[in-house]
Amino acid sequence: MLEVGLTHYLVLSAFLFSFGIYGIVTRKNAIMVLMGIELMLNAANINFVAFSRYGNYGLGGQLTALFVIILAAAEAAIALAIVLNIYKTFAHVDVDDINNLKE
Repeated sequence: MLEVGLTHYLVLSAFLFSFGIYGIVTRKNAIMVLMGIELMLNAANINFVAFSRYGNYGLGGQLTALFVIILAAAEAAIALAIVLNIYKTFAHVDVDDINNLKE
């Protein structure tokens, strides 16, 4: 029977982080960019919890992951408010047109 080890969690985390980077770089829609950022934060959380479990660091990894989840929720709320304001101004949420807000 295959036992799940630290390497499995790190590979999963690397895939999630890569998909997050891909989502940020290739998408023009602001909502998809936010989803990419959330994937990257979740990949970091998997690393925190895995190293906490397999590195015998106590509850430090779980507490850090909980803190990151709280920050991600706050970031999502603020970012969605900004996206709604952009939609109200431009009637779309393409990231390329955001630099026009300076004018």
